[in-house]
Amino acid sequence: MMITVENAHRIIREAFGPLSHEYLPLSELLGRVLAEDVAAPFPLPRFTNAAMDGFALCREDIGNASQDNPVKLKVITEVAAGAMPEKVVVPGTCAQIMTGAPLPEGADTVVAFEQTSGFGSEEVSFFAVPKKGANIRYAGEEVSQDSPLLQKGVRVGPGEIAVLATLGVGGALAGRRPRVALVTVGNELRLPGKPLDGPAIYNSNRFMMQALCRAWGIEPVALLHAPDDRDSLRNTLAEAFSLCDMLITAGGISTGEYDYVQELLHEAGVTALFWTVAQKPGKPLYFGVTGDGRPVFALPGNPVSAMTCFLEYVVPSLLLLQGCAGPEKLTAVLAEPFPADRKRHRFLPGTIWQENGRLYCRVSPKVESHMITALACANGIIETGPSPDRLPAGAQVTCTLFPWHGIPGAG
Repeated sequence: MMITVENAHRIIREAFGPLSHEYLPLSELLGRVLAEDVAAPFPLPRFTNAAMDGFALCREDIGNASQDNPVKLKVITEVAAGAMPEKVVVPGTCAQIMTGAPLPEGADTVVAFEQTSGFGSEEVSFFAVPKKGANIRYAGEEVSQDSPLLQKGVRVGPGEIAVLATLGVGGALAGRRPRVALVTVGNELRLPGKPLDGPAIYNSNRFMMQALCRAWGIEPVALLHAPDDRDSLRNTLAEAFSLCDMLITAGGISTGEYDYVQELLHEAGVTALFWTVAQKPGKPLYFGVTGDGRPVFALPGNPVSAMTCFLEYVVPSLLLLQGCAGPEKLTAVLAEPFPADRKRHRFLPGTIWQENGRLYCRVSPKVESHMITALACANGIIETGPSPDRLPAGAQVTCTLFPWHGIPGAG
């Protein structure tokens, strides 16, 4: 029975949960999903310090200093970054201070180097009067001790690494990265670089699915292929299951005489939770779970259909296995009409861009599911639910941005 896109997502979400957790040092956390909340072990900044090179002083001491009427103060000490102040700033004095150095007692303002006569003398002239408290970073103003720093479910990027390192966090619990096995099926498929014979075609799904996994930080544990032969496919699936937390196949899932994938998945103990979704492309999409709860996706062999199904269903599942929410979708305005389908959810590759503060999109010119070149000039997938008519330009639609692309400023 064919199900809706919404029901397909619901069934997948309810079918399995995150994998186990593992502790990882900071150097190995990039791209992983936190399995615990991380709190700040100390305030940030840890101590009140100078925000730039200059002089720490009591603001009242420089009154209404200006370029024409400078005020002079005695320099009583120098405070370098990493050093503690040795003297207290008293009326009529100041301390030469470097960016990040602790603010000496008695000072309430830092005057930037450029607004003074400069370093290197026992007396300095001030030519401007900043606000009281200027150029000072106060202890705890950014993060207080024990306050939430990063939340469980956050995918760790370079920014999160910087935050953790700044606060001395040496590592954290993270969701285990899924072991993914990829299996392509078909007598007609050849590896790129090999000669083609008769009606053979090149196996693009193998490399496309591998690249899609890598785009989300996952290196497949197996890249396997089987011809349209029951025994060969049975052995290949058994090998894949022995290695993986998730199995993804492409091809051999329709109702043709030599499409054995469903039959052999059932034989291997997989419980089918749905097959065929009311969508275009990608109608013959299979999803099931093994007896021990591992997800199994069998994608159609058409590369555009396979990539669409991978982005729409497999990617959120890979993130769910790691304890992370699926990627957010965007809303954009159609720059040109969209060829919606009367009965099925429609997914089409296209271009998404920003213009005058709004997101716009248009479908790639080659929209048939066998036209794989449409993927090369697209930066995302544009979608809409069933509609009896083409959606007009100006209508709002939902888009998924490819993770390897950004949003250009204009199209």
